Amino acid sequence: MMMSITTVPRHLSSSSFLFPFPSSSLNFSYSISKGRDCNFRKNMSSSSHPIQASSTSSSSLPLPQDRIVVGVGGTVVDYLATVDAFPNPDDKIRSTSLKIQGGGNAGNALTCAARLGLNSRLISKLANDAQGRGIVEELEADGVDTSHLVVSKDGNSPFTYIIVDNKTKTRTCIHTPGYPPMAPDDMTRSSLMSSLDGARIVYSDVRLHETALVVAQEASRRNIPILVDAEKKRDGLDELLNFADYVVCTAKFPQAWTEAPSIPSALVSMLMRLPNLKFVIVTLGDDGCVMLEKSLDGSLQPEEVDVDSSLQLLKQRVDGSSTIPTCISSKSVVRLSVKGIGAVNGRLLVGTAEKIPPSELIDTTGAGDAFIGATLYAICAGMPPEKMLPFASQVAGASCRALGARTGLPWRTDPRITPHLL
Repeated sequence: MMMSITTVPRHLSSSSFLFPFPSSSLNFSYSISKGRDCNFRKNMSSSSHPIQASSTSSSSLPLPQDRIVVGVGGTVVDYLATVDAFPNPDDKIRSTSLKIQGGGNAGNALTCAARLGLNSRLISKLANDAQGRGIVEELEADGVDTSHLVVSKDGNSPFTYIIVDNKTKTRTCIHTPGYPPMAPDDMTRSSLMSSLDGARIVYSDVRLHETALVVAQEASRRNIPILVDAEKKRDGLDELLNFADYVVCTAKFPQAWTEAPSIPSALVSMLMRLPNLKFVIVTLGDDGCVMLEKSLDGSLQPEEVDVDSSLQLLKQRVDGSSTIPTCISSKSVVRLSVKGIGAVNGRLLVGTAEKIPPSELIDTTGAGDAFIGATLYAICAGMPPEKMLPFASQVAGASCRALGARTGLPWRTDPRITPHLL
């Protein structure tokens, strides 16, 4: 069945339709702090957003020539409550502050990318409820293209309760999925094709794996590179990894997926098992990150070294007194080997994390999404790994200085992130 809204034809099924929420929707985002009145925030329209400016100041991040990024995955409402300490079972405690804002891995990463200057297109599913309308308004205010969202006429939009422990600086998440879940046929063929037009890269957080696989197959057919966020084992992850050109994963994932004895040996195993993979990055929180970049020069016959020993040598070169993110890399391509697993030609790199003063560290929610958003920018901008890793770590560090995944995300004019491009 076809329906025309203004001049744009939209597909309407019995359960869902593609249609941007009206700008007059109620805004759900507000914050409450101890000793303060409620502050209801009115989102600015995307037309007045700083990213829309045509001129680029010398102190801003440059706008890559090819800067369209397509993301497939979750976008939700986050209910963030800070507490003095995480409660024991059956405790009753009070929050010290409350913030309600958009969240979700893909929503956060694409918001970060948009603030850095990329043209972000999000493929996800929401319900036509107050939370869903608020999610869309916030995304559009940050410059994210929501025209490829699928909106269910009934059901509920996804949401997450997040408890931020002020004592340990940790966060605990309780997620409620949206209903009805997204299916590949929720997205029309024309919407799929148009979403990828001009795309520089496709990103998936594996939350909507069936739809993400359809998008990945079409992206692969068009030779559009794909970045996969491997947070943990999920349904459909293995199929998506077979299409991945780049992987960014959490500390526990590489060994859990490969059963290798160490993180560096697991990275070697991943590159061997995934022939399309150009690099894999594992983020390690306060310990920074490790990247293994595969050499694409098949004519090389480099020196063979043990990957675990190589990583230890790189770590010894790290300047522990530096407070800003840095990168230490092997000087040339080597053959990184693991006994009983095999070897790959490539470079190993160690990126340090920013040392954030305790008084400035507020909330780590979404720090990994910020890292991925910055990595997407770095790929579009053609940054070498030596610049990409400190840049992504600096962006992630900025996000930790405010409550919620998006509040602290920097803009492309932020002076904290531009020095990494010099």
